[in-house]
Amino acid sequence: MKTKDFYYDLPEGLIAQHPVLNREESRLLILDNETGNIEHKKFKNIIDYLDEGDCLVLNDTRVIPARLFGNREGKDEKIEFLLLNNIEGDRWETLVKPGKKVKPPRKIYFGDGLLIAEVLSIEEGGTRIVEFHYDGIFQEILDKLGEMPLPPYIKEKLKDKERYQTVYSRCEGSAAAPTAGLHFTKDLLNRIRDKGIKTAFLTLHVGLGTFRPVKVDNIEEHHMHSEYYEVSKEAADIINKAKMESGRIISVGTTSTRTLETIATSDGKVLPQKGWTDIFIYPGYDFKIVDGLITNFHLPESTLLMLVSALAGKDNIMNAYKIAVEKKYRFFSFGDAMFIK
Repeated sequence: MKTKDFYYDLPEGLIAQHPVLNREESRLLILDNETGNIEHKKFKNIIDYLDEGDCLVLNDTRVIPARLFGNREGKDEKIEFLLLNNIEGDRWETLVKPGKKVKPPRKIYFGDGLLIAEVLSIEEGGTRIVEFHYDGIFQEILDKLGEMPLPPYIKEKLKDKERYQTVYSRCEGSAAAPTAGLHFTKDLLNRIRDKGIKTAFLTLHVGLGTFRPVKVDNIEEHHMHSEYYEVSKEAADIINKAKMESGRIISVGTTSTRTLETIATSDGKVLPQKGWTDIFIYPGYDFKIVDGLITNFHLPESTLLMLVSALAGKDNIMNAYKIAVEKKYRFFSFGDAMFIK
């Protein structure tokens, strides 16, 4: 299957530059993955398409101010760091621009030396492993020096940093938000639970897999970057009980989907565990546990577009995107949502 098969034409004006005023007032495209039938609603109407006994699985990761700007000692040029994964202790995997100026054992200084990054190695794919040196508490320093890592297609400055966090974000560590969850309010989640719909929370820290484009012609040759996940016994028990009682497992976002499909057994159960996943889901994939998906509209030729095509069918998805463009839906991180049921 070719990468170009997942191309669609998107007018730049449909790329959302800011979130809607009220999270649950985003538009919602409902796609039936069996018939291809499409409906147009508001996100708050999602509750009408969820049944008692269903289980929503949400990613509770929290975005850190992962973008840092520093310089080499005695130099004025700006060097940008994007923190991707906390390997252990003060060692992080990072994206660096411009990379040619940042090689081992180079040191980069942030905030007049308040934070210093020592470059340890260059990894396959060009990321750097660095170790940070500082006095005090790392997260407090990061909050002071770092910026929210908004995607490059968002040109407007975000006035409220919490709008790039889900209302249920808890575990700090992501370089990007699990954007499907941005549409939920605490009130909507309460109404969903009052209807008898279960909620389970897992964690996947979004890293380079979100940013890396597909650069090969044949999608089977693309390699996904690893991202860290954790699934608790409590979450696994909720999901397994819902599945056993014939409820649908509906993942909120592609990150929840990838985590669930990583840990699911062949008989459609999940076990509590933590680890790293580089699962790449594209058409032809046989889903083990996920029945439905709430997601945003994704970039052309992206791994996320390939994932949703695997669940709903490529023809259904490409048709839905064509209609979404015609109906002027808002696309990408701050855009509208789709429910594949």
